[in-house]
Amino acid sequence: MGKKALFLLGLLALSAVWVHGSEDVDLDDEAAESLQTDVLTLEVGNFTETVEKHDFIVVEFYAPWCGHCKRLAPEYEKAATILKNNDPPIILAKVNVDDEQNKPLATEFDVKGFPTLKIIKNKGQLVQEYNGPRESDGIVSHLQKLSGPPSVELKSAEEAEKFFADNEKNLVLIGVFDKLEGDEYESFVKVADALRSDFEFAHSTSASFIPEDGVPVTAPSVRLIKNFDEKITVSTDFSAAGLSKFIEESSLPYVTEMSKKPEHRAALMKFFESTKTKLFLFMAKSVEEDAESKDLLKKFTEVAKENKENGLIALFAQSDESENALQFFGLETADAPAAVIQDDKGKKFILKTVVSSKVGPWVSAYLKGELKEHIKSEPIPETNDEPVKVVVANSLQSEVLDAKKNVLLEFYAPWCGHCKKLAPVLDEVAVSFEKDHDVVIAKFDATTNDVPGELFDVQGFPTLYLYTAGGVVIPYDGDRSKEDIINFINDNRTKPEAEEKKESTVGEVATPVESVEGVDVVKDEL
Repeated sequence: MGKKALFLLGLLALSAVWVHGSEDVDLDDEAAESLQTDVLTLEVGNFTETVEKHDFIVVEFYAPWCGHCKRLAPEYEKAATILKNNDPPIILAKVNVDDEQNKPLATEFDVKGFPTLKIIKNKGQLVQEYNGPRESDGIVSHLQKLSGPPSVELKSAEEAEKFFADNEKNLVLIGVFDKLEGDEYESFVKVADALRSDFEFAHSTSASFIPEDGVPVTAPSVRLIKNFDEKITVSTDFSAAGLSKFIEESSLPYVTEMSKKPEHRAALMKFFESTKTKLFLFMAKSVEEDAESKDLLKKFTEVAKENKENGLIALFAQSDESENALQFFGLETADAPAAVIQDDKGKKFILKTVVSSKVGPWVSAYLKGELKEHIKSEPIPETNDEPVKVVVANSLQSEVLDAKKNVLLEFYAPWCGHCKKLAPVLDEVAVSFEKDHDVVIAKFDATTNDVPGELFDVQGFPTLYLYTAGGVVIPYDGDRSKEDIINFINDNRTKPEAEEKKESTVGEVATPVESVEGVDVVKDEL
C-alpha cells in the first residue's frame, strides 16, 4: 500500500488540475463557513450515530486551508439545498479531518487528499468513492442517479435504443438473464451497486434488445460495451469476485491516455489506483504531427496488449503532458521519448530515447528480471553540517541503514505546510542530541528522492520513522513537540547488535538458567 500511495502522491499531485481545476480560490474561512447551512457538520463524536440514521449520505473530508475545498464549498452547499428536498432526501455532510480529534476518521476512510468525498450507504455498511462532478448541477444529477436503482431494466427496444444513445461515451455493462431472480441476477445487482459510480448498468430478459456487434448475445451473461479496443467483452462468471475482476481488467484500454479531457478521467483514476505493474510512454513530439511518434505509439500499444496477461497496464502521454511526469521519474525532456516501468513494489526501470524496435525486447528483459532498477536521487550533499542532516536516496544506505545509529528520519515535501512547522522543532531536537553520537536527526525530500517502500510506508507529509541502531523500523505517530519526539527516541533507541552481544559477554559469565522453581524464566536469545 505504501508504494502505491507514494506513487499516487507524486503523479496524482501533478494531475490534480485534471480533477479539480487549476485555479486556487482564496475565500475567507469564516465567509466560507457561513455558506454551509444545509451541509451537516460531523466530527468523531457524532459521525457514527449520524451515518447509522441514513441509508444514503455523502461525506466530504476536508481541510480548512485547502484551496480546492474552498472552491467546492459553495457548489456543495447549493447541491445540499436541492438534494435535501429530493424524494427520498439525500444528505450531504462534511468533516474537518485536519482537526486532531477527527484524524482517526481520515485513517478509517483512507483519505489521502483534499477534498475526498465518500458515499456511505446502508447505514454505514457500504462505502464508495465519489468520483463525479464538482459543480452543483452535476453533483445533484450524479447523486440522484446513484441513489436510484443500481441497474436499469430495459423492457422494450425503444428503452434500449435510448439507453445506448444516452451512454455512447460511457462504459456500459449489460446483464442478460432468463429471469430476474436467482444467484446470478442478485450478484450482478450487488456488483452494480458497488461500481455504479464508474459505470452505467442495465439488464434485460430479452436478447433482441441488445446490439450484438459481432458477438452473439446469450443468457446469462454480462456484456461490457466500450468505445475502445474490442467494443464488446463478455463474461459468464457471476461470482462477485469474478465479475468485479472482469470489469476491472476489461474496462481499462490497452493504453490509457494522460489527458485533461473529461472522458479520460475515469480511466486515469483506475489506472493510477491500480496496484498492477505500470508501463509508461512519454512522448517527445505530438503523435498526430510526427510519423515516428505515431509508429512508436502503435508498437507500444501492441506490446501493452501482448503483456496484459502478464499483469502490465499501460499509459502514454503526449508531448504537452510529458514534462511534469518525466520530472516525477527524475528524467528531463531531452530523455524523451522515454519508457518507464513501475512495478507493484514501487521499483522503477527506465529506457531513454526509446525507438519502436526497443520496446518489446525491453519489456521482455524486465519480465525476465534482467533490468537494473533506476533510483531517483538528489546529489549527495558535499557538506552536511546543519543540526538536521540531509539524507538522499543514494546516501540512505550509508547514512541510515548501515550507520549503526538511531536515526529519526523525516520524509517531507518542500511545499508541505505541516513540514515547515515541524522544521524548527526538529532543529531543537537535533541540538539536544548533538553530543549523543548514537542519535541522528535527519530529513529526506520524498518528492525528489525515491523512498524504499519496503521499509517506509509514506502516505503523507510529514512522516517520521525511527531506524534504530539495531535495524528496527518504528513509525512515529505522537505529538509533534520537542519533548514528545525526544521521549520517543529515548524510549525506543537501541545499541548496535554487535555492541549488545559484546556487553553480554563482559564480566562474570553467568550459568544459563533453564528453570527456577516457582518462576517462569524467559531466555533472551541474541
